[in-house]
Amino acid sequence: MAFGTFDNFHPGHLAYLTQAGRLGDELIVIIARDKNVFQIKGRSPQQAEKVRQGAVRVALKEAGLLGRVVLGQQRDRWQVLRKYRPEIIALGYDQFVDLKALRGVFGLTGFFCKIKRLKSYQPEKYKSSLFRDGKK
Repeated sequence: MAFGTFDNFHPGHLAYLTQAGRLGDELIVIIARDKNVFQIKGRSPQQAEKVRQGAVRVALKEAGLLGRVVLGQQRDRWQVLRKYRPEIIALGYDQFVDLKALRGVFGLTGFFCKIKRLKSYQPEKYKSSLFRDGKK
């Protein structure tokens, strides 16, 4: 399972999803909801959640990755873990996640999975903030 906003989809996102896809048989990509992005980052994404979801679907198909792309939950962002019960959660090299809270969800739901931190792909060139800030 991979999580992200995937605003202005770029090769760094594709590298992340490709690495995540190699970790298992099927990749489940959770797209952050617009409301949740605002709550977490203090700003709205530049693209609507459905647009971002569509871009990721196209990218997975073009890359030959088997997977599904779903919107996260607005109220309970951990609900997707309980629903899909992934074997592995793939985190981006710079993706902030409260690991203590995440592991707490595992304990509450009675399942456990591995957490893998993935490698960056040319972060000086392909980082979402560069695209957002008009540097690309």
